[in-house]
Amino acid sequence: MADQERTEDLAQLLARLKSEYDVNESEIARRIGVGPSTVNSWTNRTRGSKRGVRRANAEALAREFPKFTEDEIYAAAGRQTPGPLTPEAEARILELYRGLTEEQQRAKEVEMRALNEMNRTGQ
Repeated sequence: MADQERTEDLAQLLARLKSEYDVNESEIARRIGVGPSTVNSWTNRTRGSKRGVRRANAEALAREFPKFTEDEIYAAAGRQTPGPLTPEAEARILELYRGLTEEQQRAKEVEMRALNEMNRTGQ
């Protein structure tokens, strides 16, 4: 779905989810481990379009409400689904990182924060 044009936003997806599972915002919040105000802000578009859905929240939504995939949730939030990180890939990345100077490590952290922020905001 990441390659398809977004047809609904996060608020619309949550409206479908609430209808499909017959749950309210408080129940969604309880099941995914966030405050009701977080779900309310997504539903009312007060935060969803600015900060987006965190990876842990998208994973929890997909796990608790399996009729909705992570790809679908991220697409509705205007983001691409983050790539997988296998233990092997994590070990390779860590080994490469350890080979950098302290200054290079700081530069990579800044770059990675910027990329993560771009993903969160859909830019």
